[in-house]
Amino acid sequence: MLRCVLDTDVIIAAMRSPTGASAAILQIAADTSQVCLLASVPLALEYEAKCLETRHWTEAQLSKEEASIFVDAVIALVEPVHMDFLWRPQLHDPADEMVLETAINGRADILVTFNLRDYGDAPARFG
Repeated sequence: MLRCVLDTDVIIAAMRSPTGASAAILQIAADTSQVCLLASVPLALEYEAKCLETRHWTEAQLSKEEASIFVDAVIALVEPVHMDFLWRPQLHDPADEMVLETAINGRADILVTFNLRDYGDAPARFG
């Protein structure tokens, strides 16, 4: 099973484009035991906060209630990650630190993001 942390931008992309690659990752996690999604409490709260921003749910042509159902379904898929260690600072963008920390603490095999530049060589340092 592939242990996977999704950056918030991937969750937003899945909500905005239900036929895209980001949505396909969520679909695979929901339908099979091939992918285990990981999230910490801070990351799950960020998913919720961003998905419920008006600009995102309106762009996705959803109501706020539908966006709330979407993010609740995403969070229901995740295996919770307890944050044993904080590794800050590692990244250029402090907003991405919790995503990297979730991946490290959850022993993720992969971190999926559109912000490769923000992560630099940090993921490689942690394997």
